[in-house]
Amino acid sequence: MNPMQEVRTRIAPSPTGMLHLGTARTALFCWAFARHHGGKFILRIEDTDLERSTEQAVQVIFESMRWLELDYDEGPVRQTERLPRYRDVLEQMLADGRAYRCYSSKEELEALREAQSARGEKPRYDGRWRPENAQGMVPPPGVQPVFRFRNPDDGDVAWNDLVKGPISISNHELDDLVIARSDGMPTYNFAVVVDDADMRISHVMRGEEHINNTPRQINLYRALGWTPPAFGHLPLILAPDGSKLSKRHGAVSVMQYEADGFLPEALFNYLARLGWSHGDEEKFTRDQLVQWFDLQHVNRAPAQYNLDKLMWLNGEYIKEADNARLAQLISLRVEAKGGRVSGGPPLVDVVALMKDRARTLNELADSALLFYREPELSGAALGEHVNQSGRAVLEAFRERANALTWDRAALNGAIRQIVSDLKLKMPQVAVPLRVAVTGQTQTPSIDAVLELFGRETTLARIDATLSATEFP
Repeated sequence: MNPMQEVRTRIAPSPTGMLHLGTARTALFCWAFARHHGGKFILRIEDTDLERSTEQAVQVIFESMRWLELDYDEGPVRQTERLPRYRDVLEQMLADGRAYRCYSSKEELEALREAQSARGEKPRYDGRWRPENAQGMVPPPGVQPVFRFRNPDDGDVAWNDLVKGPISISNHELDDLVIARSDGMPTYNFAVVVDDADMRISHVMRGEEHINNTPRQINLYRALGWTPPAFGHLPLILAPDGSKLSKRHGAVSVMQYEADGFLPEALFNYLARLGWSHGDEEKFTRDQLVQWFDLQHVNRAPAQYNLDKLMWLNGEYIKEADNARLAQLISLRVEAKGGRVSGGPPLVDVVALMKDRARTLNELADSALLFYREPELSGAALGEHVNQSGRAVLEAFRERANALTWDRAALNGAIRQIVSDLKLKMPQVAVPLRVAVTGQTQTPSIDAVLELFGRETTLARIDATLSATEFP
């Protein structure tokens, strides 16, 4: 890389759907590369597919970038705002013979492909409307021409890919690319070249599915007298079984991960490790990624998506997260599940108790819910755990409760004294208390749970349970 050249990278999603995992990973790599080199990261919206592009998808792209904190230095630039620029470049290319009008109909092109396939040839446009081939030909009535780039006939297109290494494609493999549709709307390969040149993009990093586009784009750069950027094609992200990533495996919108209870820093960290590594480091900060990121350690082989690993990583970030922040993040989730946060202990205290067991915010909300809704006391649970022995436990606790200092240490001491006095094992005491107060047989340490519920709620629920399980 020229040390005098400013590093300028970009992410250019198409708003024909949500921002998915692969695009987010590409954006992250481009962001990290620009930040590592003190360069610029640009956001461009490639919205020339007017039939499929939606403003909703544009806003989701913005929301996803904000959530992952992929801050950009320039943009967002929308291609639909640059249509006059594409027309100007197209007119220049038509004027000097680098592009031409093609009047072949869809039916004609389909017949050409079928004939070539029948002969065992690679289907490709045969240049029949090149000016030297079309002399004397009259454009057919009713056919609006498309605009084709006159690709070089001979030689090779070669580049040293930043990830894959040297790649060379023969021009004999390439045909005359359509660069604008009959309505003048630019195609992807044409618009992206004009955009990247105008925006002075120095490094183009994108998925390896774009490798076939690169020689076409390099030829366009050269025909226009522009210097191509450096290209790097990132490995695919595959499902755990090696198949193409689908919605079933995780190919969903970035914001679906937010809805599923993942922290942005956890997904950020996980995406960074999908196809890139720094030694054996699995968990690192954004600043560390910026410091370490290079293209030499981007893998050539496909990356494999692993939800279990993402869940583990998210759990680690939840353990470290500020309790007040987590409480804010799960408050609405608890309410959506039927809890009433204002009717229970401080949510921040509940988070502190429960977060070590949670892998997602949704799991944390589920576990916190027991503090914010009335327990569901099933007859089976009461019959099994609040039998004669269980009633004795509740009555013994009830006798001691009013005299207790209501903190975890005192509650623990009282419970242990009941274990000793009634000659029971700890589960035989803890489980009846759990069932009576929470309706569940498994919770964190019972002394911590009772401390959070408080004396009044705890005793009211024990009294209700005793009344529901009176024996003759």
